[in-house]
Amino acid sequence: MTNFDVLIVGGGPSGLMLANELGRQGVRSLLLDAKPSTAFNPQANATQARTMEHYRRLGFAHEIRALGLPGDHPTDIAYFTRLTGYELARLSLPTAHEAVEKIKTMKGSWSAAELPHRVSQKFVETVLKQHAQSYPCNDIRYAHRLIDFEDQGDGVVARFCALEHPNDIQTVKVKYLVAGDGPKSPVRHALGLSYTGETGVKRSYMGGQMFAVYMRSKTLYQHVPHPRAWMYVTVNPKRRGFLAAVDGLEQFAFHSAVAEDENPEHWGEPEARQLLKEFMGCEVDFEILSLQTWTAGHSLVAEKFQRGRVFLMGDAAHLFTPTGGLGYNTAIEDAVNLGWKLATVIKQPAYAPLLGTYELERRPLALRNTSYAREFADSVGLYPVTAAIEAESPEGQAERELASAHFNAHVRKEFNIPGVTFGGRYDGSPIILSDASTPPIDEANIYTPSATPGGRPPHAWLQDGSSLYDHFGPNWTLLVLTPHPEAEKALQDAASQAGLDLRCLHPAPGDLQDLQDLYQAHWVIVRPDQIVAYRCPLSTPCLSTEPHGLWRHLLGLAAAQPA
Repeated sequence: MTNFDVLIVGGGPSGLMLANELGRQGVRSLLLDAKPSTAFNPQANATQARTMEHYRRLGFAHEIRALGLPGDHPTDIAYFTRLTGYELARLSLPTAHEAVEKIKTMKGSWSAAELPHRVSQKFVETVLKQHAQSYPCNDIRYAHRLIDFEDQGDGVVARFCALEHPNDIQTVKVKYLVAGDGPKSPVRHALGLSYTGETGVKRSYMGGQMFAVYMRSKTLYQHVPHPRAWMYVTVNPKRRGFLAAVDGLEQFAFHSAVAEDENPEHWGEPEARQLLKEFMGCEVDFEILSLQTWTAGHSLVAEKFQRGRVFLMGDAAHLFTPTGGLGYNTAIEDAVNLGWKLATVIKQPAYAPLLGTYELERRPLALRNTSYAREFADSVGLYPVTAAIEAESPEGQAERELASAHFNAHVRKEFNIPGVTFGGRYDGSPIILSDASTPPIDEANIYTPSATPGGRPPHAWLQDGSSLYDHFGPNWTLLVLTPHPEAEKALQDAASQAGLDLRCLHPAPGDLQDLQDLYQAHWVIVRPDQIVAYRCPLSTPCLSTEPHGLWRHLLGLAAAQPA
């Protein structure tokens, strides 16, 4: 079998996202995953706003937002002693229906095309798979297992089989192999690459073993004397955990911390019922859909993301404690970054140096994001409580007031994170051409829109009601903010000679001044992953860099020179 360019191992979010990125570019891809199909269990319940912007770029953000909770269901995060006990803190957030309209009036840190969406990964994967399969150049195969692979220098030869026919071994030779095959990643192990970072951290919550119950209950909400939320977190010395609404009706994901003197290896329905009783403060009738044990307390990043023609992404490249929902969203950004680079190099092998920038750009972001997740986990999981927090006494009231202050601050720290969401940057990347401006400070809870090359383009809603991002090209975009036909033609001609698909975007006259003020530029080059690659600042001549050299720089071939 030689009719594929890329072999993707792993059909989770990063693998399916990469299949979409490559499919829209016409790159022939084979995806293998040993699971029967997409995820059954409700993992990764928070899709961040930047991820939603990428789904919008691919044309299906509206499909994702229609999934999960009903459109009018609250998406609050709330903290309680127990679900039938005292409410300690709450962050109120817009419903899915409200988010679509509210985002159009938000500015500053939340100037964006999309707001976050609370939806289980199991639903997201169905949409990603559906769209990946719609590209004729993609072959998506679940219930198929990679046996082994060999990087032969000019390509990768891999052997695989269908689980139903383990003796019918098939062979494929591809240009590149990309592994999004999870935290135990057989591909990473075969490459001899290890995780680096921190693991085994013990906390009373989000540090150590966790017991997960995917359940259905038609009566659970009847026992909760508090306004509805998306996520319910308990804070008491007996049983810390959280309950997330999966469908807003009767499906829930319940995750309980496991005490150090407990062994959940053989836990089943009796233990699940006891844990939920301790979490709720009462007995609840429910049906178990699945049980799992997992471990929190990881902040791990692979020592390398690439070896030869083999790449790592997602959990194979970094493993998070899932505070802030950063693991899944970081994985999506991996696929977005690698996708356009692979497509470019497969079409034009001369640009092979581009692929070396994947690790240079993404590994620092993985280190950054795992650090933020660890910080959030410490804030929520190390907070000490005593039995007094549930007491009807002055002492109990005092402890609840302290806990309320802490968790009202914490919930905003962990779940109002535009800085984490939008502020990831590729400063220092060899394919970003700096203009000597200073990027904004990296802060979790504050995002400062900036067109300094290396970051997300500042967003704007245009006078016709559309998002600026909706007008960016599927590949490269030249955002023209100062009319200068000679400079524009020179850039277009150089892009054409480089074999690039460049869209020239001329904003309507009513939008032009606002965008020029926002970008502080004559023109801006935006990469296929919607990152500012270069801008020509207003303080310089309209064409201050030699066009051919500029494109060579942005493609990793040479340093740009003055015009």
